[in-house]
Amino acid sequence: MLGIPELLDALKGLRAGAILNPTSVTEDLRHLADVLHDRKVLAALFGPEHGVRGDVQYLEKVADARDPRTGVPEYSLYGQDFASLTPRDEHLRGLDALIFDVQDVGSRYYTYLATMGLAMRAAAKHKRRFLVLDRPNPIGGLAVEGGMIDPGMPSPNMPTPQTALVYPGMCLLEGTNLSEGRGTTRPFELFGAPWLDPQRLADDLARERFEGVGFRPSSFTPTWDKHKGQRCHGVQIHVAYPRGLDAVRLGVAAIVHARAQDPAKFRWRTEKYEFVEDKPAIDLLTGSAAFRTKAEEGTSVSQLCALWEADRAAFARERERFLLYA
Repeated sequence: MLGIPELLDALKGLRAGAILNPTSVTEDLRHLADVLHDRKVLAALFGPEHGVRGDVQYLEKVADARDPRTGVPEYSLYGQDFASLTPRDEHLRGLDALIFDVQDVGSRYYTYLATMGLAMRAAAKHKRRFLVLDRPNPIGGLAVEGGMIDPGMPSPNMPTPQTALVYPGMCLLEGTNLSEGRGTTRPFELFGAPWLDPQRLADDLARERFEGVGFRPSSFTPTWDKHKGQRCHGVQIHVAYPRGLDAVRLGVAAIVHARAQDPAKFRWRTEKYEFVEDKPAIDLLTGSAAFRTKAEEGTSVSQLCALWEADRAAFARERERFLLYA
């Protein structure tokens, strides 16, 4: 059961703002913006990455606008800089409450939890009620993978539940010049580059012995994003048994074995990424420079993942008292 039915009674007589995206639907698949508007409580919408209706693509800014269905103002929470990620003072002053109802996929660099945290701070500053509608985590929410971020370190292409399974690791490819499958119907399940040997890559990944995971040599042509219009060669990931999948290790293996085929053609992404220009994207994604530095030394998949073991154990202990559904 979702939190929407109980929310509606709690909002009677209030002016509410809502942070929503295309996942913000009722059990009968009505968008929450339309439901709140019909109940005459919706005063403003706030668009996170990709916008309230999901019509803005990866790394594109969301503009202030009016929602085409309700006519309610939509204020951007994903503009051109860090300041744009927080609701502005003038947009909160006329509200009694702020609602957050966006599906998460259980990965730190999926942007919506950061959006929620910043909005919570803004609501607290103005003494506004903040209501979070709970939704089940599609990949379970209990596995701890990867490392903690260094102090100071600060998406939907998610067409299927299968995508959510591999995303926590395969999103690391955004920090490289490998295509992570954007511009195809299988983002994050497909990856490759024009110079790769797909059979060799599939064989190398199979030797890493991922239980219940298969690797099929594949070729594809992205319709947009990296290598747009170019024939790419790589693999399609098939997860037969999701339980026990270490998606971050999967992403690490993809980078290690793709880089090993031609280190001269493999590159780390140096372009601006999520508003940051002075750090490589891979350092933001992994949380520090340690992974990149060790990968450039030819470190193995298991040794790279071992860099994060102490962090994983510490985080698992720290989160214990916050778990609701374990």
